[in-house]
This record gives sequence, structure tokens and C-alpha cells, in this order.
Amino acid sequence: MLSKYYIIVNPVAGKGAGEKAIPEIKTYLELFDIDYDLILTEYPGHAIDLAEEAGTNGYETVVAVGGDGTANEVINGLMRADNKGHLTSSLAVLPVGRGNDFSYGMGVPQNLEDACKLLVNGKTRMIDIGFVKGGDFPEGRYFGNGVGIGFDAVVGFEAAKLPSFISGIPAYLIAAVKTIFLFFDAPLLRLEVDGEVIEQRCLLVSLMNGKRMGGSFMFAPESKSDDGLLNLCIAKQVTRLQVLGLFPKVMSGTQHEHPAIRMPMAKRVTIEALSGTLPVHSDGETICIAGKKLDVEIFQQQLQMVCE
Repeated sequence: MLSKYYIIVNPVAGKGAGEKAIPEIKTYLELFDIDYDLILTEYPGHAIDLAEEAGTNGYETVVAVGGDGTANEVINGLMRADNKGHLTSSLAVLPVGRGNDFSYGMGVPQNLEDACKLLVNGKTRMIDIGFVKGGDFPEGRYFGNGVGIGFDAVVGFEAAKLPSFISGIPAYLIAAVKTIFLFFDAPLLRLEVDGEVIEQRCLLVSLMNGKRMGGSFMFAPESKSDDGLLNLCIAKQVTRLQVLGLFPKVMSGTQHEHPAIRMPMAKRVTIEALSGTLPVHSDGETICIAGKKLDVEIFQQQLQMVCE
């Protein structure tokens, strides 16, 4: 008989925090009398295959142990199983990555002991799942938290380059300041937001199912993960000084007060670069460095997840 929980650990998540957390996780799982199988990923994309297999083979819950990238791979694997009509599993997350934005937005405790306890005491609910098509993924890729285009994506790329002793919020803030000088000539974009056309220079466009990106930037503080809508944050071209002024607003989720910000909601968005290119990430995973067109949509209540 299969164990109830299939636990997929990304050992390199959080610059090695995933592997270091394994003894602690095992202690809690045994303390809470959780029946489980645990496997470590061995290469990028491995969690997709593992999650698809587990979702097909009768495990009650597939647990992603890592950060947003690990959760993203597990989501893609479970959605593959679902598309083939074989999904039997719920999703759970034990957050040990750098940002852990997806788990935060879904209401998963950020403390490892409490997150493990949730596997036993938590409830399951259906959450929305996004889908982004374009760049290096013309066939499309699912996401749980959100898609970042422009400034936000470059911040993530730069944060990943920093030394391992700089992590979490400090890494993103250092990368954000650096990005002010790297990515300032905002591309001219054409956005089609549920049929409404917006054409302007955009410093960034975030399309959110969760609430937060980069460990501290609340791009969508009012987002609901089961309403079938993407929460957008669109920032016009502003001066470098104004970018610095926007940081505390986005960190507190009050950027809607700024005249350069628009925050519509939509089921489907198409973004095209009329000048310049689109650096894009999805759940922290690179979609493209210099894309030209992107389609993003949201599917309502597609995946069952263990939450508080």
C-alpha cells in the first residue's frame, strides 16, 4: 500500500537549505505520525516528473519541499496528471526556499514545524492555477504565485547571482537597487486585458494569483487564490528617484495610491513588446530573458491544496 504523503525535496532550494532541513522535517513527520515516502530531486525539472507520477499513482498528498521554483515544478507535474485524467493527489508545501511567496500567499505557515503539522491538521481547498505561454515556453507552463515582467524579473535574475551568504529580503533589496541602473529604459508594451487595450511604456507588469513576490513586495495584497482572476500591477516609466519611492509602497501593499500604478483584474492578458523586449519570470523560474509576446490566463479552482 502506498504511503499517504509523497515528499519531494529540492536539496539545493534556498542555496542548500532544502538538504539541511531534511533531518528536522523527518523529526516532525515522525512526531506527528505521518506515513510518507521522501525523495530528493536530482536535476532541474525532476520534480515535474516525480509529481506527475505521484499524482497518477494514488498518493493522497504530494508535498513540495523547497521554494517557489520547487512548488512550481510540483504544480506543473500535478497539472500534467490532471490533464491526463489521472490526478489523485492534493498539493502541500513545506517552505525552505529563498522567497516562499507562493506558500505565504496560500496561507501556509512559514515556520517548518507548523507547516508539517498542517499536513495532519490542515484543510484542503481548491485554488486557481495560472498558465503562461511564450518566450522559452511556447507550449506553456503553469504557475501558482505569479508572473513578473520587466523590472521585477530582472530583480529576480540579479538576486540569483548574489553570493550564497546574501539571501531572503536583503538579496532582493540589493538586486532591486542594482536593477534601477540595469533596467531603466522601459519597453513600450501593448497589453490586452480582458479585451481592454493599454499601450504605454511599462517599468513592470506583475500578474498575480498569490499576494507577494521577491520575499517582500506585495504586488497584489487583495488577491484571492480561488476567484478565477489575475490581479495585475502595472507600473509606468518613472524616474530612478520615483522607483526608490515606490519600494516602500509596494512592500506595504499601498502602491495603488501612486499615479504611475494601475491595478486591474482579468482572466486573460496578452502582452506584446512594441519596442524593447520582455524579461519574464514565473514563480521565480525564467520564462525568457528577452521575449516579445506573452499570453497569460487563469483557470479557476484547478488544484486541491492543503492550507490552514
